[in-house]
Formats: sequence, C-alpha cells, structure tokens
Amino acid sequence: MKNYIELWKAKDSWKSLSREERGNYLSLLGPHIQNFIENGVEIVSWGVNEDITFQRVEYDFFAIWNIPNSKIVEEFEKLVEEAGWYNYFEQVNACGTATSPDEVLGKLIEM
Repeated sequence: MKNYIELWKAKDSWKSLSREERGNYLSLLGPHIQNFIENGVEIVSWGVNEDITFQRVEYDFFAIWNIPNSKIVEEFEKLVEEAGWYNYFEQVNACGTATSPDEVLGKLIEM
C-alpha cells in the first residue's frame, strides 16, 4: 500500500475561469476518481490548509490517498496530468510505503 499526498494551489488560469467553467471541469474528474476507488484506491482525507498551521507550506489544499500499488500510482499520476490539472494548479506530491516511526528514524540515523 502506498500513501500519496498532494498539496496544491490555484494558478491565475484557474482563477480566471468562471464558476461554471470551474464546475464543468471538476465534474469531469468525478467518474475517474470513482473508477480509482472501485480499483482499491482509498480517499483518506481532503482538506484546506489552515492559515494558522505552524510553519505552513504555501499550498492551500491537500489530499491524502491510500493507493494499492505502484502501477495504480502511475495510472493516477498520468490521469492527473492528462486531465490538464497542472494547467490550473501548482502542485507538489509525496508518495511512499507506510512504515513505522522506528523505521523512518532509523533511515534518518543512516543518512
């Protein structure tokens, strides 16, 4: 199982669209998200990055997914790119296999 984290904020190209254009674009994504869910992808959380967050990253939204394997991660990333998402949003991602705190701390020591 892979944990996949997205952080994004709107570009001017998104902000310049009308509400109707934004809604139309986002409605096209729904069936694709549903298809991934039917193939084992789990939405852990979507949210707004709160202004009061200590050492806040300069991204306004986040999504956290559990994705069954690397193949589906690649399919997910390809879909996001092909959908033109990056034309409208600046985004960074993180992905990895969930491990224990001890394993991560061990990696920090090994650096």
